[in-house]
Amino acid sequence: MMGCWILNESLSIILVLSWLGVNLYLFIDTFYWYEEEESFLYTRVILGSTLAWARASAVCLNFNCMLILLPVSRNLISFMRGTSACFRGPWRRQLDKNLKFHKLVAYGIVINATIHVGAHLFNLEHYYWSQSPEAEGLVAALSKLGDTPNETYLNPIRTFHTNTITELLTTIAGITGLLISLALILIMTSSTEFIRQVSYELFWYTHHVFIIFFIGLAIHGAGRIVRGQTPESLLLHNITLCRDHPEEWQVRCPVPQFSGKEPSAWKWVLGPMVLYACERIIRFWRFQQEVIITKVVSHPSGVLELCMKKRDFKMAPGQYVLIQCPSISTLEWHPFTLTSAPQEDFFSVHIRAAGDWTEALCKAFGVEGQPLKEPWSLPRLAVDGPFGAALTDVFHYRVSMCIAAGIGVTPFAALLKSIWYQCCEAQMQCKLNKVYFYWICRDPGAFEWFADLLLALETKMSEQGKAHFLSYHIFLTGWDENQAFHIALHWDENADVITGLRQKTYYGRPNWNHEFQQVAFSHPSSNIGVFFCGPKALSKILQKMCRVYSSADPRGVHFYYNRESF
Repeated sequence: MMGCWILNESLSIILVLSWLGVNLYLFIDTFYWYEEEESFLYTRVILGSTLAWARASAVCLNFNCMLILLPVSRNLISFMRGTSACFRGPWRRQLDKNLKFHKLVAYGIVINATIHVGAHLFNLEHYYWSQSPEAEGLVAALSKLGDTPNETYLNPIRTFHTNTITELLTTIAGITGLLISLALILIMTSSTEFIRQVSYELFWYTHHVFIIFFIGLAIHGAGRIVRGQTPESLLLHNITLCRDHPEEWQVRCPVPQFSGKEPSAWKWVLGPMVLYACERIIRFWRFQQEVIITKVVSHPSGVLELCMKKRDFKMAPGQYVLIQCPSISTLEWHPFTLTSAPQEDFFSVHIRAAGDWTEALCKAFGVEGQPLKEPWSLPRLAVDGPFGAALTDVFHYRVSMCIAAGIGVTPFAALLKSIWYQCCEAQMQCKLNKVYFYWICRDPGAFEWFADLLLALETKMSEQGKAHFLSYHIFLTGWDENQAFHIALHWDENADVITGLRQKTYYGRPNWNHEFQQVAFSHPSSNIGVFFCGPKALSKILQKMCRVYSSADPRGVHFYYNRESF
């Protein structure tokens, strides 16, 4: 059982180590180049090793900025997942970890940006000190270069009485450096899980400050503050002979000439910026495509169901779309998991009012007390997608355990419908013959629409004599004395008081040891797929259960863990 999981994890570790290895190679190689390069010897006299620290971190920063947009280029990932023969099996699973890699690269950008800024602050201080009266010898001679005609300067701080901050903010490097730093701080602080949950709109808008970040990065080096000796000057000015005699430079040695290093950041980020532009062009093209809203359903607890049609729209269970409503915002696109099955002639999403944008959308379509609008009066919607990994692996097992926690239940709506069409309703052979579905939620009222879906599936399966195919278990973790009193007062042997389903709701959290023991006992010598969508803490518990209850005997029961990210 562990073979597939170990292979997936090994590939993840290999990719992370490769990324770390390239970063270390670039940093070390650049660091030693600037420590030993002859053209920067005089620059090192003033700045010391902080020159190498600044330049090495800059190269790593450029490298990570080149990567940062690739994991969030949805169309590129969808293309790689769907058409490339290189991305099959375990490699394909790595594409599903695109957001994790995006965050990892972001941390690399923060670390290298911090080193870069810190090193340049020390460089600025070194430049300033070298103009002080205490500076003497070669340091003083180098800092005074540029005061007379036919000389080029090495030290950008021209006098000791200069205000370094003011001087810095009058340069291209200083202004763009400040903009880049502020943009990065804003992006990182608004990307925390707390901010995303409290205000997704804030996260969305501030994240697009990356455009300013990339523009600033591309022109940051145009100021050419860090300067080195020109190749022509190196031929005429023998550093070995002249460095110890600066007082004789105009007599025995030509005065060294300096120039700024050619900017290279734009070369690193040009590709990702072109890629982002292509993503925007594709999105604009999809924005122009007509979306027909076929049905609007207002569910309890402020949940809006939208059924739509779009030309050439193809989906798979577990995927999501981006939706924009121009009458609410011409910029914002919000992700929603598809809740319809691929076999249906429409696609649907369920939207809960949980923020400014979703509240405005629900109000525009009419929910909870507001009259539903006529189709001709509904606001226009634009749909981009679908994106994301499909949950089709569930059909590769004879037995599957599907586990959802809270909002993680949404992708399983499309999956359960698809299971019904493929294995129950359609007259076709299906490898999957048993599904165990677990749903852990605090407030079932927020997902009453899903209970309605389960009831419909339960009824259909019972009518066709396949009630045994789906076993579902609902666990309510948030309830009070009033609910307990209501349950006791309205107890019904045939239907659950909370959901209306035949299967009774459990109160509290599942005993996973018991659940896995029961499944293992009922299906000996079986390969069982475990699919989960929910919080990390529960994911670790389920992953452990899969390891514990998998037999060491190849002929025994094996649990294969799959965690889906939405």
